[in-house]
Amino acid sequence: MASGIFGTLRSADVAPQDVEIFYTYASDRTVQASTLTKIANSSDILVKAQNPNSPYSFEMFSGMYTLQLPTTIFSTAGIYTIILKPVEIRTNIVDVGVLSAYPNINGLLFDLSTIPTNFLTYFENNGLIGYKVEYLNPSASDAKVNNTFTIITSNNRAEPVNQNLTNTNQKSIRYRFNDNSTLIFCTVSPNSAPNVTPNAYPFIGQVNQPVIITNTFFNPIMIELELVTNTLDTIAYALYGNQSKSIDDGIFTIYNFNNQIYKQYDLYEIKDAYTGLPLFEIRDQRTNIDFTKNFTTITTV
Repeated sequence: MASGIFGTLRSADVAPQDVEIFYTYASDRTVQASTLTKIANSSDILVKAQNPNSPYSFEMFSGMYTLQLPTTIFSTAGIYTIILKPVEIRTNIVDVGVLSAYPNINGLLFDLSTIPTNFLTYFENNGLIGYKVEYLNPSASDAKVNNTFTIITSNNRAEPVNQNLTNTNQKSIRYRFNDNSTLIFCTVSPNSAPNVTPNAYPFIGQVNQPVIITNTFFNPIMIELELVTNTLDTIAYALYGNQSKSIDDGIFTIYNFNNQIYKQYDLYEIKDAYTGLPLFEIRDQRTNIDFTKNFTTITTV
């Protein structure tokens, strides 16, 4: 009997609305980049690709997306750093509690009334499985609690119930599932104590603590984009492209590889006002193109 290792990394089926896109700009590498700016609508930038194997009108090609960068933002020559990351859902922990029927299961409580309306569908029962919870401490110099997070393993609507307990150290408010409630009970991992220290429960948050909830559909991506005035092709036009110089008016023309006018210059001399001796040879770029200098036209005369 053969045995082997199997498994694969799955390409992401992430929707554009699950992605946030940010960018910075610097004119060159010697200056400080601009403040991180968020692009308002990621759907305008991130475009899904059609699977060519599909017989349907549209089927996403997993992991394949096209970036359509608008010239209203990406138009100035310089260096752009583009960051694509999971969209952030910011809210506060309402309570850290347990289930009435299963008092050994701890969980986080969130209130739907504090969730932005465009994210409410994510909070349907078990809609947050696999999402990451990161914690904030606004009173610290760096509000983000670095390298601390938990993963949501289930979420269901729940309501609080009072329960008489013989142990006065335990909370009397517990929770039970109720699909008509506006509270969401989320179990997270890790949330259980290790065997060696059964009373040392891991930190999963505290009441009123602000948190960031993000999906784990894909890893954040950073792309560096450099916009330049000249490319290798345009430099090659000047080096290897056809050229012409009009003797009559001194117009110097450079053509691209299709013999279309790429640049035009006025060539002239500056002479000494008293002696008439030439002092400088000038090549001044023209802003008004003389299209009578078309390469095909002048070479067929």
